[in-house]
Amino acid sequence: MRFVSIAAWLDWQQVAHPRPIDPGLARVGEVYRRLGLARPRTVLTIGGTNGKGSVAAYLDAALAAAGCETGLFTSPHLIRYNERIRVRGKDVTDELLLTAFERVDAACDGVSLSFFEWNTLAALVAFAHERVDAAVLEVGMGGRLDAVNVLDADVAAVVSVGLDHREWLGDSLEQIGVEKAGIFRPGRPAIFGARRMPQSVGRAAADCGARLRRLGVDFDFVERTDGWDFFGLCSRRRDLPLPALAGSGQLANAATALAVLEAAEPGLLVPDAAVCAGLAGVRLAGRFQVVGSEPEWILDVAHNAEAAGALAASLAARPCRGRTLAVCGILADKDIDAIVLALAAQVQEWIAVSLDGPRALPGAELARRIALRTGARVTASGSVAAGCESALAASGARDRILVFGSFHTVGPALVHLGLGA
Repeated sequence: MRFVSIAAWLDWQQVAHPRPIDPGLARVGEVYRRLGLARPRTVLTIGGTNGKGSVAAYLDAALAAAGCETGLFTSPHLIRYNERIRVRGKDVTDELLLTAFERVDAACDGVSLSFFEWNTLAALVAFAHERVDAAVLEVGMGGRLDAVNVLDADVAAVVSVGLDHREWLGDSLEQIGVEKAGIFRPGRPAIFGARRMPQSVGRAAADCGARLRRLGVDFDFVERTDGWDFFGLCSRRRDLPLPALAGSGQLANAATALAVLEAAEPGLLVPDAAVCAGLAGVRLAGRFQVVGSEPEWILDVAHNAEAAGALAASLAARPCRGRTLAVCGILADKDIDAIVLALAAQVQEWIAVSLDGPRALPGAELARRIALRTGARVTASGSVAAGCESALAASGARDRILVFGSFHTVGPALVHLGLGA
């Protein structure tokens, strides 16, 4: 036993490897082989620039409602690290997490792992320990060289391809598409969940022999006033409830999840009743999460231009009687100008906040850049909590407060609002 607390393990893992981000499968693959873990009967791997967390949550909720023993791996977390690894719908316990870290440490024997590689292997140990039937794995970044790709997916989905993490994945959608499609496997279903697909994704599927299914081509959905219908390649699901997750892109995300379930048959059989229960009961913090009233709070982790555009569309579809005040915190390596411009028409007043961590941008600098792009009223605040207080003090009952820009923004805001530990 190297450490006796989760905090001590995490502090060490973040500095133990020479580089905080170090894509590649050699290290994690070697330790995974040494662990000798039993593989879950079904592995569903979900990648993409935006929407993958929502698709993973829909899958986990529907599978659980169908009686499956499920494991869900996502990242990053909002408040507690344990959120990243869920078994049967609950965060793993500290005890199981400590056991997982100790097993991974014993298997390393000279192999250095990055923080995310530790995270991935701990999830796989936990899933083996709990003997889950189906594992839903969310890609951290990219796909081809992401640690979750150490397992061959029975069904792989790329929800979307957008411009993000360009320093690692490439400067164009075509380059990024190659990296995202690296989770596809020969002879196995590959789902693409957006209506516009880079040609590189189609080529990658064809080159490896994956069976590609596309939104708008092989599966689709029709929205009605009281629900929606899913039309798959070989199946139909009608009279479905609207997803519990709000936002303009959630029907496409839900349809992508149902396409994954269809592709996983007959190994996984999820009846309509379980799908309906999963759609109605799914919970995912920080995705157009609406809290309270007078003023209303909306929290969203949107941290790239495409996600900011979707957030703007969701705000426009939910009219506000007063002003929208934005508490905004964005990491320095993001496309700040594009994010701000995407939301400029929806926000009347901005509060730029400083975030914690080495990638953080000071609130004063973020405020300067927002002012240059929008011409709106902008103030700076030293923390998310202070920014939320400032927004509340400046708002009226008819206004709404938007908190967005990063997991590092929404997590502290949830704590400040009393919605997290």
